[in-house]
Amino acid sequence: MPGPIPIANDDEHWMRQALREAELAFAADEVPIGAVIVADNRVIARGHNLTERLNDVTAHAEMQAITAAAGHIGGKYLKDCTLYVTVEPCVMCAGALAWSQIGRIVFGAFDEKAGYRRVGPLLLHPRTQVTGGVLEPACADLMKAFFRKKRSLK
Repeated sequence: MPGPIPIANDDEHWMRQALREAELAFAADEVPIGAVIVADNRVIARGHNLTERLNDVTAHAEMQAITAAAGHIGGKYLKDCTLYVTVEPCVMCAGALAWSQIGRIVFGAFDEKAGYRRVGPLLLHPRTQVTGGVLEPACADLMKAFFRKKRSLK
């Protein structure tokens, strides 16, 4: 499996786009995770969590973005694409990303409890490159603020 790729300024730029999606989720009272998929240096798909709105446990940001990207390119394989997502993908999303053969995944905050890494990197396609921790403080702070708000409403 290839090693981690150094963080590039472009990664921060695209992660800010994913953070905008996460902010939309936050405003809609969804867990604030956002995603964008980039190909040829432009966003071809966007998504944020819609699990509450759609009453669908599979409506994660990554799943929304994968579906939109496949529709955009007219095929199911995303080999030449990069997913930017504000939180490390869960096991379900990692499996979907493996099937899509996504070329690269860049995530913000690590998720020690529910992230795919707790099961292992073999969940991903062997050619998928991964970079974690891009704009991690901003991504993690949004999640913390959301759950702080939820606890205060109880």
